[in-house]
Amino acid sequence: MKDVKSQARSATPGKQGGLNAEIQSRIGHQLRAMYDDVVRQGVPDRFSELIRKLDTPPGSTGGGNNDGRE
Repeated sequence: MKDVKSQARSATPGKQGGLNAEIQSRIGHQLRAMYDDVVRQGVPDRFSELIRKLDTPPGSTGGGNNDGRE
């Protein structure tokens, strides 16, 4: 990682904060790999149930609050 930071600083001396195409490509590949891992994990059942409860209109039967609280 230190290597990439030093390359970024010296990549374009006249353009402060700019990254060359190689560094942008590396960052893009790493971000895609991380994103793919997150997508493969899917949505936890707990979140799916919460979303299902939020989508159910208030006062309808079969949806409501099933956790024992009012």
